[in-house]
Amino acid sequence: MERIPVTTPDGAYDILIGSGLLGDVVAHPERYDLSARPAVITDTNVAHLYGGPWVQQTPQAALIVMPAGEQHKTLDTVRMLYDQLVTARADRSTTIVALGGGVVGDTAGFAAATYMRGLRLVQIPTTLLAMVDSSVGGKVGVDLPQGKNLVGAFKQPSLVLIDPNVLTTLPSVEWQAGMAEVIKHGLLADSSLLDPALHTPERTTELIARAVRVKVDIVQQDPFEHGIRAHLNLGHTFGHAIEQVTQYRWLHGFAVAAGLVAALRLSLRLGMIDEQLVMQVEGILRSIGLPTRMGALDPQALYDAMATDKKWRAGASRFVLLKGVCEPTIVTDVPVEDVLAVLKEMCVDEA
Repeated sequence: MERIPVTTPDGAYDILIGSGLLGDVVAHPERYDLSARPAVITDTNVAHLYGGPWVQQTPQAALIVMPAGEQHKTLDTVRMLYDQLVTARADRSTTIVALGGGVVGDTAGFAAATYMRGLRLVQIPTTLLAMVDSSVGGKVGVDLPQGKNLVGAFKQPSLVLIDPNVLTTLPSVEWQAGMAEVIKHGLLADSSLLDPALHTPERTTELIARAVRVKVDIVQQDPFEHGIRAHLNLGHTFGHAIEQVTQYRWLHGFAVAAGLVAALRLSLRLGMIDEQLVMQVEGILRSIGLPTRMGALDPQALYDAMATDKKWRAGASRFVLLKGVCEPTIVTDVPVEDVLAVLKEMCVDEA
């Protein structure tokens, strides 16, 4: 089992990565301080696979099931979770277990941050994207109709438990979606993650651990996103706009993949990188099965959606761009015409 320690402003926690870990948690909850009436929050996709069996073996655990999908990452769902926590008689000794993908982790985490002013939180991500990104770093929250993740909090977990075995139950699109964040981490800080030789089922544990370390290194330096943590938003300004404009018909990872290409093309347009890097990354994304174009979307609608992006300041645009592999930078006040030109290049079907 791999252990990655994380230091936070108010303490520390461990990320444990190991095949069969979820089964061990269910069989021996005391090893993970989960034997005292945990509230397991999951979604309709994961409940029958892991949530139900957990509660059957651990009668003192409460199972709370939320609807699956980004469209349910809302305050209405959080209110439902509060109601279910009251019904389950959750109190300040209760641990909330977020068992699922990024939507479950973000929504259950926000409930944990706010119910009774904060309950202990354990993240057990079940998708690659959640394993390498959203379960790590303490950001939790939900969407508003006007934009993604506009309501949230910083809530550090007490423990993150990653079992690569659960990925075998997922459709291939979920693996592809998670790989978008892996490629992002490779562009930011660990170029080995761009090597297709690492993108195989046999090396999944190594892949996850390398990607997790990138995020851990960044969030330990900047836990509240006052500086370099913003680099983790590479591709996300474009990606979140795609999600909002399409009403979340695009998977987050697919939107991020197209957003990475857009960020690279904007970097190219501003003279920061050469075209070879753009072509290299597009080739990697295509080999994984990820999109490198945005299809028939409206460039102006995408730009307008960016206006509510929480990374912008005083109405001024802020983009995470690249000067090269592992050379991210933040560029402000990018001319509108440059952004729209890139969006027009992107808003076509795949070649």
